[in-house]
Amino acid sequence: MDPSVSPYGPLRADQPDLDAYLAADEVIDHLHPAVVERAAALRQADPVATAETVFGFVRDRIDHSADVGHWSAAYRASDVLAAGNAICHGKSHLLAALLRANGIPAGLCYQRLEVLHGLNGVLLPGSSWWVRLDGRGNRNGADGQFATTPASEQPAWANDPALGEHHYPTVYAATPPVLLEGLRRARPGGVGFDYLPSELPGAA
Repeated sequence: MDPSVSPYGPLRADQPDLDAYLAADEVIDHLHPAVVERAAALRQADPVATAETVFGFVRDRIDHSADVGHWSAAYRASDVLAAGNAICHGKSHLLAALLRANGIPAGLCYQRLEVLHGLNGVLLPGSSWWVRLDGRGNRNGADGQFATTPASEQPAWANDPALGEHHYPTVYAATPPVLLEGLRRARPGGVGFDYLPSELPGAA
């Protein structure tokens, strides 16, 4: 098996400069003191071990809102950390922030399901391959696992091609505007995903 070949298709960065995947912005705000503190607490001696520890923290310690019935509407990384729960997009923003705070390039990836699902693309130290990591949280049938190669990727949800489900091939350095617009409409306590787009317009 070729370790560079993902069963979900190849990933490509949308930005040529790797620094874009280490930068802080309004959503992936990894310069926030609470994010800096948590990133340091999760740091291991080996950077791959750090990535796995960060992944496990976001997947297992930050609840998915739908799983626990607490809808924080948080999407900014620091707000997700404070709230302790978010939908998949908020969790992916926190995972990217904690990885970037530890010097590991990380971006945002998407899967077309009934609504747009968010996960991450990560460039692990010493690797030339972007790898999908899905920290959604393993409840209600989800089964996302840590991976170090594209061939070993295991997102939370499988695709049903008959329903048009698929993984997008792009690793975004920042949240796409159409998604960010939707996330800003969410309100604490609001149940469901009706503010999310079902797909990324113009994306393959």
